[in-house]
Amino acid sequence: MKRIFVISLFSILLIVSSAATFHILSNYEVTSGHSISFTSADPSGTFTKINGNVSFSDTSFTDCKFDLKIPVSSISTGNALKNKKAQTAEWFDATKYPNITFVSNSIAKSNDTLKVTGNLTIKGKTKEITIPLTYKEDQSKFTFKGSFKVNRIHYGVGKKSEVVPDVMSIKVSVPFIKK
Repeated sequence: MKRIFVISLFSILLIVSSAATFHILSNYEVTSGHSISFTSADPSGTFTKINGNVSFSDTSFTDCKFDLKIPVSSISTGNALKNKKAQTAEWFDATKYPNITFVSNSIAKSNDTLKVTGNLTIKGKTKEITIPLTYKEDQSKFTFKGSFKVNRIHYGVGKKSEVVPDVMSIKVSVPFIKK
């Protein structure tokens, strides 16, 4: 009898502890209304397309997982010649590396800010970065916003130049809707 009690108690504790750490993840995909802009004295512009998913539980953003792709061909500087040059082998090499990708590794929440750490891959080079993001919920849509800096030289994008700065400021606003 004592053995049955111990086994039952152990089973109940196992179920309760599993329930406390188990989160059902919801899947979301990028929707319209996004913006990814980069600014400097020269050049400045946007990437007009982004694809990807984010998943997280309704109770915890720390379980969040971002998996995003930005087509290099969607670069827009407002100048057709600069757009074409940005796609050459010297800059983004869009033929060989058609996408910029970001895949998150971990998320930490501090007040209303998420610190999303992950691998940013540009032109075949991957570096770990942390992007601070805020988020806003509107019915079944979440919008993540943030800004961060990227050193283009670390990714082999262009060469050192007096005209184009090494460090580019990036601003993102990406809405996701539930799949």
